[in-house]
Amino acid sequence: MFGPAVFGMGRWVAPGYALALALVITAPLVAPGYLLLRDAVSTPRSYLSDDSLGLFETAPRALPQDFAVAVTSRLVDGGIVVKAVLILGLWLAGWGAARLAAAVIPDAGLGGQLVAATVAVWNPYVAERLLQGHWSLLLGYGCLPWVAAAMVRVRSATDERYWPLVWWIAVAGLTPTGLMLAATVALVCVTVPGSGRPRPRCAAVSLGAAVLGAAPWLAASVLSGSLPSAHPDVAAFAARAEPGLGTLGSLAALGGIWNAEAVPASRASMFAVVGSVVLLGVVAAGLPAVRRRPAAVALLVLAAVAVLVPAAMATGPGIALVEALVRALPGLDVVRDGQKWVALAMPGYALAGAGAVVTLRRPWLAGVCCAALIAVLADLAWGVGGAMSSVRYPAGWAAVASHINADPRPVAVLPADTMRRFAWSGPAPVLDPLPRWVRARVLATGDLTISGRTVLGEGRFAREVQRLLLGGAEPARLARAGVGWVVVESGTAGEMGKAAKTLATLPVVYRDADMTLYQVGGDSAGASPRERALMVLAHLVWVAVLVVGAGGTTVATVRRARLRPDR
Repeated sequence: MFGPAVFGMGRWVAPGYALALALVITAPLVAPGYLLLRDAVSTPRSYLSDDSLGLFETAPRALPQDFAVAVTSRLVDGGIVVKAVLILGLWLAGWGAARLAAAVIPDAGLGGQLVAATVAVWNPYVAERLLQGHWSLLLGYGCLPWVAAAMVRVRSATDERYWPLVWWIAVAGLTPTGLMLAATVALVCVTVPGSGRPRPRCAAVSLGAAVLGAAPWLAASVLSGSLPSAHPDVAAFAARAEPGLGTLGSLAALGGIWNAEAVPASRASMFAVVGSVVLLGVVAAGLPAVRRRPAAVALLVLAAVAVLVPAAMATGPGIALVEALVRALPGLDVVRDGQKWVALAMPGYALAGAGAVVTLRRPWLAGVCCAALIAVLADLAWGVGGAMSSVRYPAGWAAVASHINADPRPVAVLPADTMRRFAWSGPAPVLDPLPRWVRARVLATGDLTISGRTVLGEGRFAREVQRLLLGGAEPARLARAGVGWVVVESGTAGEMGKAAKTLATLPVVYRDADMTLYQVGGDSAGASPRERALMVLAHLVWVAVLVVGAGGTTVATVRRARLRPDR
């Protein structure tokens, strides 16, 4: 599966080094508790609700992620699952970059592999996506060098088996974005010359694996009509210029996320220029060594495109073009966060980093490169400067979830805000955890406030219920609207309007300092058994690709090991 270069010293040093980097970054998460940071929400248990299957208004951006967490949290605490996937993603990024360097630039040696691993793991993209809470996206990110290496082996006849390629594309498919990133890398590497499998067949296998892996969110879009909004605020999600760099410079240095709050301190000052110079200097130093290696050239061209296109998308004409495309094809809403596509630059950057060791002709300089890359982004360590940590839920959350799960009717939540700021979860905002913790449908608008502007989500029905609550409607109106429960989450800001008038007449089922649960008694029909069955089947298609890819890879690896002469 991993090719002949894994044997020898690098077999243990490279993955061990990558794991060490991942653990230095995520060390605070090893403590008991849950990851709660902006988009990252983990709970003790998740369920195969209609929401987790993508059968309501919310666009299916979290499929098959929600399905996977719901299934695995039956056996393992959901907090452990999410943190393990995050650590795994970072480890795979570093280890995979080292493996890719070994395959494409073998003369870079172990030192080049370690530089490649450092470039892949210790960079602004990882820091900013961690702060944004994109744990599952980072798993897809970690699969990219493995996808590239698998395709290079298939094209070069080093290993003509497709199973590893299929497996890594499916793993990246934990999120739609991860799948699209992996498929793009695979198709770019199809262009690499070689005497192995023909290009059309390689492209067909890549696209086939991607389509099958996309079955959950494609099916959800068809069954529920839950395509993203046709009127997104693209400007709010455009790449952002960091101090002293401009938008293009920020993206070239793998930074520039749209959310200025999800940035490590070292990238929020002029020191960002120093960090960018070091990263791009290492990459530039390796270009002479990789410019005649076809696999590296293909990935470097992809890296250039991955920087230039998001930069163009952040200009006035670029924003207008993306908005026009999304209005015409709402499913393209996934592209509006332009900076996340900079992940495609990572495999090329990693190879150039390894090439720097060849160019400089001093193996010991590999250690200097690694140390410099880490030093200029030192606050990536220890949970991005302590911003990431394990938190504990107050007891009221489990109590409220238990009541709702015993009678899973639709739930309305106050205050009226998608994001929460609880004293016990830290200073950063976090998505409301309740939808991830109950069997019932939790009515969420999906609205986000960015720099004082509200970007509307897809929850139209939830928005109507919210208006009833904030207007102080009679409980009977809420019941007729299909609301079974109202939960008030204390200790977080948000609009309450005249909801006190409604709540005063509702029976209280549970109350403490953190949570209050009111019973309304209404109900609404969920998805039909046929729709649920189809969505489960769509998810099982993705699981089948995972299983088949893993099984084929394992069998091929065992056979190759048996045929290998004793060393």
